[in-house]
Amino acid sequence: MTTLTRRGFGPLLLAGGAAAVLAAVPRRQAAAATKREIDAQVAAAMVTLRNLPNLSPRLLQDARAMLIFPRIISGGFIVGGQYGEGAALGPDGNIRGYYNIAGASLGLLAGAQTAGLAMFFMTDEAVAALMRADGWQIGTGPSVVVLDQGAQMNITATTVLEPVYAVTFNQQGLMASLALEGTKISRINPEA
Repeated sequence: MTTLTRRGFGPLLLAGGAAAVLAAVPRRQAAAATKREIDAQVAAAMVTLRNLPNLSPRLLQDARAMLIFPRIISGGFIVGGQYGEGAALGPDGNIRGYYNIAGASLGLLAGAQTAGLAMFFMTDEAVAALMRADGWQIGTGPSVVVLDQGAQMNITATTVLEPVYAVTFNQQGLMASLALEGTKISRINPEA
C-alpha cells in the first residue's frame, strides 16, 4: 500500500485541478449552441435582467451595447476554468454578434457554479473595441467595473463614468464568484 506524502499530494491536486478544468470548460465542438438556442437563452436572460430589483434602469437605457452570457459554467480545484456563449445586443435589442467567454485561473479555489453575466458598454469607443477585436481579454482593453448588488442600485446618469459595467445574475453553485480578470471574449459563428 502506498503512503501519500505532502510531496506526492501536490501532483495529485494539480491532476484533480486539470480534470476539473476539462470538466468545467467544454470542448468547443461539443458545447456549441446554435444561433436559435443562444437567441432564446439571451431573450430569457434579458427578462431576468429587467426584473432584477436592484439593477438600475440607467444601465439598460444608456448602454450603447450589451454583451449577455446567459450561462457561464465555472469549476475547479486549485486550477479552475469557465466557459459560456452569448450575444452582443445593440441599443435596439437586435443581435450584433455572437461571442464566447473562456478563462482559466489558479489559486485557492474549489467548487463549481453557473452564473449569467451582462456587460453594459456605455461608450461608443468601448463598443468599437469589442466589435473590431477578434478576441478581447478583459483587463487589456476598456476598463470593466463589476457591480455588486448595492452598487447596481446607485447608478445614475451622473455616476456612469466607466466604459463597461458587468453584472452577474442567476448564480447557482458552490464557488464564491465569477472571475473576470484574464478572461477572453471571442467572436463565434454558431450554426443557424
